[in-house]
Amino acid sequence: MSIDGSFSGKLSRRWIEPAALSLLAGIALGSSFGLGGDAAILTKAATVPSAPQAPQPKREISGAMAQAWGLLGTDSPEAWKLTRGSHDVLVAVIDTGCDVRHPDLVDNMWKNLGEIGLDETGRDKAANGIDDDRNGYVDDVNGWNFAADSNDLEDHHGHGTHIAGIIGASGASKLSGVAPNVSLMILKYYDPDLTRQNPLGATVKSIYYAVKMGAKIINYSGGGIHPSQIEFEAYRYAARHGVLVIAAAGNEKSDSDRHAYFPADYDLSNILSVTAIDPRGRVLATSNWGERTVDIAAPGEDILSTLPGDSYGEMTGTSQATAFATGVAVLLKANRSDLATPEELIEHLMATGETSGQLQGKARSRAVLNSYRALAIYGEDVNAAGVVAENEEEIDPSSYTLPTR
Repeated sequence: MSIDGSFSGKLSRRWIEPAALSLLAGIALGSSFGLGGDAAILTKAATVPSAPQAPQPKREISGAMAQAWGLLGTDSPEAWKLTRGSHDVLVAVIDTGCDVRHPDLVDNMWKNLGEIGLDETGRDKAANGIDDDRNGYVDDVNGWNFAADSNDLEDHHGHGTHIAGIIGASGASKLSGVAPNVSLMILKYYDPDLTRQNPLGATVKSIYYAVKMGAKIINYSGGGIHPSQIEFEAYRYAARHGVLVIAAAGNEKSDSDRHAYFPADYDLSNILSVTAIDPRGRVLATSNWGERTVDIAAPGEDILSTLPGDSYGEMTGTSQATAFATGVAVLLKANRSDLATPEELIEHLMATGETSGQLQGKARSRAVLNSYRALAIYGEDVNAAGVVAENEEEIDPSSYTLPTR
């Protein structure tokens, strides 16, 4: 099993200009600046993520806006005029852990209310070594480490922290995510420092934990080319409980219609499959595509986000694109009570994306994720201001349909 099969995240811990980061935080804070039963049945590939690449040399970036191309390309600053999300929306990030004390993430960490405060003897529940809420996990304040079966969520890879930041960095310090207000539940399924682990089993346990503890969105950037029955059942369990799953289309450089990638391609109505594009709107050479199996595209090249140790850097891949889609789903959950089910959210995200000819044959929606359009468009014809759009060319709306899986 792997993160996006082979972990295509290109990690750059290069120095980021403080002035540029300050501008990005200003945007986030409202500045007017410019703008798989039985594990033996079917198992995933045993491949594990490679170690993060060495820090890349500093290269010239044409200002803060270039570094924030993903946010700008999805019209997220415009969307923040309608909502910045809500801490009532709980997202489970199943990944490599997270730097839960990062200054741009700490305010958005989920807190298990059953494991905070004082116990009956006056001890801090967060560190008393007792399963205070009796959910089967001791001191699971911000989530659980299913790779090592502990409450240590430290990210020894960097991937999980990067994904968490794209979804919901608060902007309190230097950088904002798509949904600056959100609650992030950290579920660790893989640790590069462990010699013995079961990523598939950890993933399955993470899914059941997320549902049990109330997450309504699961972000999952892992995957592989082999399906798993026990993983499928876990995601179907999530579907029965109304949990939206946003999954990476994968970085196998292949057509998912012919060579499926899981969990993105499980035939479940609660899973949104996301591929990655570059700033020019082209699907990345490393990314999977599929007219029937991939749902939508989102920014995924050289995405700036949080990294462990209060740092920042860029990564590339469908993992990053997936996190963008999760962030927009958070904004919708916070602002659009009319979109209650995973199926409604998925249909709406695809229908309100920005159509691109470059995505013909690459994704069902043929569209790029758009934060503002997702919030502003109500039904077929009414926008957020209550304006009814006229069908001036008398085009039959029924002539436009999304390919089915």
